[in-house]
Amino acid sequence: MNAATSIRFTLTLITASLVMASASAAADDASPKGATEATKQANEVIANYLPFSNKQDFEDSKHGFIADLPSPVIKGKEGNTVIDLSQYDFLKNQGPAPDTVNPSLWRQSQLLAIRGLFKVVDGIYQVRNIDLANITFIRGKTGWVVVDPLTSTETAKAALDLINSKVENLPVTGVIFTHSHVDHFAGIRGIVNEEDVRAGKVPVVAPEGFMEEAVSENVFAGNVMSRRASYMYGNLLPKNPQGNVGGGLGLTTAAGDITLFAPSKLISKTGEKLTVDGVDMVYQMAPGTEAPAEMLFYFPQFKAIDLAEDANHTLHNILTLRGAKVRSAAKWASTLSETIDMWGSDAVVSFGSHHWPQWGNDRVVTHLEKQRDLYKYINDQTLRMANQGMTMNEIAEKFVLPDSLAKEFYNRGYYGNLKHNVRATYQLYLGFWDGNPANFDPYPPAEEAKKYVDMIGADKMISTAKTAFDQGDYRWAATVANKVVFAQPDNKQARDVEADALEQLGYQAESGPARNFYLSGAQELRGGVHKMATPNTSSPDIIRGMTTPMFLDFLAIHLNGPRAGDKSYAYNLIFPDTHEKFILTVKNGVMNYSKDKQLDKPDGTVTLKRTTLDDIALGKLKLGNLSDSGEVTIDGDKAKFKEMLGNFDKFDFWFTIAEP
Repeated sequence: MNAATSIRFTLTLITASLVMASASAAADDASPKGATEATKQANEVIANYLPFSNKQDFEDSKHGFIADLPSPVIKGKEGNTVIDLSQYDFLKNQGPAPDTVNPSLWRQSQLLAIRGLFKVVDGIYQVRNIDLANITFIRGKTGWVVVDPLTSTETAKAALDLINSKVENLPVTGVIFTHSHVDHFAGIRGIVNEEDVRAGKVPVVAPEGFMEEAVSENVFAGNVMSRRASYMYGNLLPKNPQGNVGGGLGLTTAAGDITLFAPSKLISKTGEKLTVDGVDMVYQMAPGTEAPAEMLFYFPQFKAIDLAEDANHTLHNILTLRGAKVRSAAKWASTLSETIDMWGSDAVVSFGSHHWPQWGNDRVVTHLEKQRDLYKYINDQTLRMANQGMTMNEIAEKFVLPDSLAKEFYNRGYYGNLKHNVRATYQLYLGFWDGNPANFDPYPPAEEAKKYVDMIGADKMISTAKTAFDQGDYRWAATVANKVVFAQPDNKQARDVEADALEQLGYQAESGPARNFYLSGAQELRGGVHKMATPNTSSPDIIRGMTTPMFLDFLAIHLNGPRAGDKSYAYNLIFPDTHEKFILTVKNGVMNYSKDKQLDKPDGTVTLKRTTLDDIALGKLKLGNLSDSGEVTIDGDKAKFKEMLGNFDKFDFWFTIAEP
């Protein structure tokens, strides 16, 4: 088993700058097409609805500009390109949005293309848009207190070098992780040494539960989530107006060294105070909002709120398109209400882990209020309509925000999608089933599709899809054509008409991730799945961060239950380097373990170092070869142990998504 494939995980938010250069070679006949008249008209509706004459965001995103990076290309130690920001230079083009991009998303992407070092207020600086997130620098008594050191060591170091060269050359004297997503911690080794942290010289502060969540979130569904993330972030698409124009939350993520070590100080209570290098901070806990472990905080001396990722210039995800646990819009809203109550009367500036700040108390509070009301409206109105008997998709179709919320650019669905978030909220309370008994046990997609094709006929369905396309009904065209594709995967006519429909839906999408999903699906239908080199996101630091029980839980997911169902295995596991002992059993198609216990009569006793498990996860050692490895000592039935290992599956990253 190559566990490195499985752990790719959304831990990297994900493999963001994957392989753009080779995407154009996906297939000879996979060239994108232009926008249809129906798409142009749909985008014109948005252009006429939103107040595009309001340029405040452009002024704010440039406010306090000090300097850009010396080069738009950041490279790693081996000369590898970690991120090439020049690929998004097309966003600097003036004039109306291209026909192939929703004008609201185009505006957001243009804002995200404004990058460099900025002063927020005296003593607070940000480097924005050189990675998916922002990195913030607070001037302490003797150095920089850094908030959220980005996705990779290379981008974090580039940001530190920039502020040291343009503002003041100082050491890093403290680090704060706002939450447990990889774009907010993984550059840590680029700015501080772990030895200094362990010696107490540089405090690293994080919310309670940070380490567990940073390592574990999405690990168990890591393979499927990372594959879906390759769609969500447009990793397989070229960067241009017919392809990837950014992700709404940021343009893209760096593909450099991902690092992590445990923080030295955990914050656990709202109202808790801490001083780091002379900088006073008051914390607000926000678990279960945008991340399982998250916190906001206030700097009294600056009258500034760090909003982490709970208030942004976009509607965020209640459920990410890559997949994750559903978040609570109600909890999100109540957190922002608490923020207003705690600091709304005093704050003169607010800033966050993405996008640009708000200056002035009125604007700070208005932004918080309307972001709060956005999530509260989604929660309350979804439940109101559900209590009237409406189903998930009926609610999503009828759901409309009031203009007072919808016309605020920071409430638009550039990252989260309104319909998707409404469905997610329904799912949180009621599950994915709509309550209709006819829908209780549906056929799998391919089997259902074959029944539709047998009943209607492929030619008739393709004709229907083409007619729908010609009429500008791309949702129905994609739905009908997709049935044929799942019934007859080699039917080129069906693949082509579905791809054309998905493409137009992508051109109309206001959400960057939704656009990327549509266009990636079209690309797969036209050219198939092309395996491209991806960065190894299962870094040694992340692997070492997994507890042994966490690793065993992860391993249990790989057990092929039907294959192992009638078999029984029982082994003692001993890890001498960590002084851990376990009982590991496989029975009834399930792998279980018990810590700090040993069987009197096992099939055998397996002794190995915990670091050997790390090597398995990193792909340096094959699980199936474990019994033959010199790294492992087996006292007992070695052949049976090898047989047991043969019941664990290897996950293929490059499974199909838009086809069966």
